[in-house]
Amino acid sequence: PKMKEDHCLHAALLCLGLLSYSQALTTERLNRTRPSLHGHHEKGKEGQVLHRSKRGWVWNQFFVIEEYTGPDPVLVGRLHSDIDSGDGNIKYILSGEGAGIIFVIDDKSGNIHATKTLDREERAQYTLTAQAVDRNTNRPLEPPSEFIVKVQDINDNPPEFLHENYHANVPERSNVGTSVIQVTASDADDPTYGNSAKLVYSILEGQPYFSVEAQTGIIRTALPNMDREAKEEYHVVIQAKDMGGHMGGLSGTTKVTITLTDVNDNPPKFPQSVYQMSVSEAAVPGEEVGRVKAKDPDIGENGLVAYSIIDGDGMDMFEITTDYETQEGVVKLKKTLDYETKKSYSLKVEAANVHIDPKFISNGPFKDTVTVKIAVEDADEPPVFLKPSYVFEVQENAASGTVVGKVHAKDPDAANSAIRYSIDRHTDLERFFVINAEDGNIKTIKALDREEMAWHNISVFAVEVHKQHQEAKVPIAIKVVDVNDNAPKFAAAYEAFVCENARSNQQFITISADDKDDSANGPRFIFSLPPEIIHNPNFTLRDNRDNTASVLVRREGFSRQKQDLYLLPIVISDGGVPPLSSTNTLTIRVCGCDSGGSLLSCNAEAYVLNAGLSTGALIAILACIVILLVIVVLFVTLKRQKKEPLIVFEEEDVRENIITYDDEGGGEEDTEAFDIATLQNPDGINGFIPRKDIKPEYQYLPRPGLRPAPNSVDVDDFINTRIQEADNDPTAPPYDSIQIYGYEGRGSVAGSLSSLESATTDSDLDYDYLQNWGPRFKKLADLYGSKDTFDDDS
Repeated sequence: PKMKEDHCLHAALLCLGLLSYSQALTTERLNRTRPSLHGHHEKGKEGQVLHRSKRGWVWNQFFVIEEYTGPDPVLVGRLHSDIDSGDGNIKYILSGEGAGIIFVIDDKSGNIHATKTLDREERAQYTLTAQAVDRNTNRPLEPPSEFIVKVQDINDNPPEFLHENYHANVPERSNVGTSVIQVTASDADDPTYGNSAKLVYSILEGQPYFSVEAQTGIIRTALPNMDREAKEEYHVVIQAKDMGGHMGGLSGTTKVTITLTDVNDNPPKFPQSVYQMSVSEAAVPGEEVGRVKAKDPDIGENGLVAYSIIDGDGMDMFEITTDYETQEGVVKLKKTLDYETKKSYSLKVEAANVHIDPKFISNGPFKDTVTVKIAVEDADEPPVFLKPSYVFEVQENAASGTVVGKVHAKDPDAANSAIRYSIDRHTDLERFFVINAEDGNIKTIKALDREEMAWHNISVFAVEVHKQHQEAKVPIAIKVVDVNDNAPKFAAAYEAFVCENARSNQQFITISADDKDDSANGPRFIFSLPPEIIHNPNFTLRDNRDNTASVLVRREGFSRQKQDLYLLPIVISDGGVPPLSSTNTLTIRVCGCDSGGSLLSCNAEAYVLNAGLSTGALIAILACIVILLVIVVLFVTLKRQKKEPLIVFEEEDVRENIITYDDEGGGEEDTEAFDIATLQNPDGINGFIPRKDIKPEYQYLPRPGLRPAPNSVDVDDFINTRIQEADNDPTAPPYDSIQIYGYEGRGSVAGSLSSLESATTDSDLDYDYLQNWGPRFKKLADLYGSKDTFDDDS
């Protein structure tokens, strides 16, 4: 069939080509006899009037059919000029788009041929320029003229859709004719010529569910009440055919996948009418009992189901929640169950859609109910105390074996097993209590002291005799009731002070008491003096009736010389039954006071000072002594610094290579010119002499035996020691370097030392006397004495 279609196409193309060629020849014959209608005069360069020849071109717009595949070039048309007499003197020239490549012209006859196959979809027309010139001189005989060669379309391009596959959605149960999607195809052929680009749409697959509009390509539903739950996806094939859909036209297809979207058109439905569940009586509230599920074929929010309990005798004992991930109703325990009280419960559960579509309300109701029966299972429960906690009281100091209280527990199971009791010894480490294992009576083992521990918190276990793993625990608080067994005492260690010049009935201290017993056996406190000193001549006591008492002076005037300390016994009684009392001693010291009552001194030795000097005089004497001592110390210090300066000034620092002296001194008469402190470098005392002109590579540590005493008076030994240290220390500077003296001084019989600078000058001075100055000037004597020797040698 394909080969047959190709032969038909080639035949159609050949017929169209012959028809075009015949039309071109007819047009050429008609135009040869048609006179030129255009002409005008032109003025020459020198003012003469040139008469333009009439245009003699005979032609019309040329056409050439596309996709021509014949063996010979296609004749497009023929150009001919009126002045062409046929003698061959006129030459036709073609230029422009495709000239010489696609279109060629016979320069003698003017026939134009197309040498290549043309495609209108690539280029619809070509603009060319023709001109007739003299063959010998190439002189233009006619002005150039443009003409257009149009490529005539044939139906060689099938329709093509914008997409190979389309996807669309439409709600289920949509009305007939509901628009789903529009598909569009395009044809590359010329829409202005024939029906090559006129498209018609049709449906090849997808009937009878969908239809397509032939002119627009809009796909619509064709059946009512399409159910997503029955079939969700449809595959539709749409065809676009050119030539107006007639036979021989080309076509193209596309696939459209149409999905029905869900709507809430189905109510939830339980798959069964009754659910059976069971739960142990030992289950705790909040524990899951079971699950129910109503099936809803809808999806998404249309399939959401909410569960609720609407009736039943277990509404107070159970509750139901919705698990939206699994769309299940979860039945949970709300309160504790008791198998012995009630063994089964019944619930009526409803499942209803959360979102209801008003369009489909007639399909309702969108809910369903189911019965849930729950059986309570018997569990081996631990013993249960009659009370969640117990509070007992026992008096302190009670005898061992005193009954504190009794606890009672029972087995809630039908077996009603016997119970045994015990005390959790982690709560009674000191073992104050014991419990009767059979009847639960709690007794004391030792006496209790409220002042040490007012409350005892213990725990008691109850276990079944035959099932030791089943146990219960109950907290017990035991209050120790107070007994008046502690006498009151001073609240603090009081020590009172009374002035020697105290007046009669003067209050000098207020005291209070403290009682370890409870408030019922403590305050109010009663203060009094013992009967034997109730008529004490020195002090008296006044009870303030607010648990305090004041001590007052009974007589005027006290003397520290006679007695500086008094001990006053005070009896304190509490308000308990029976009352307890204790005798406490108050220490009272006699002190010296000024006229305002302020304490000055409480020591008896202070009276000795009255026979001598006053305190101010003693302070002045001590200040004078301290000042004298300071003056003596300063004097001694300055004297010592003058003789032996401890600090070497920078100008006298012997550690430098070059030592500068600002003042030479007085020569031989200067007996203090040499100062041993110059050699006693503080750094040298420690055995280390640093250099300032170089950075030492390592620190030299002299031997301990070479360290002289800092205050050595033997100068000769001191210098020899320093010389030995300098010779052995690679970091020490050369101390035999030349010294520079900036100032000579006056009064020296040796004269000016500046002659050192004129050693090479001629001089009549005699320096032999330098030999008599001793070893200290031997260097100078050798320098200047060598001159005479040199002269003698010469």
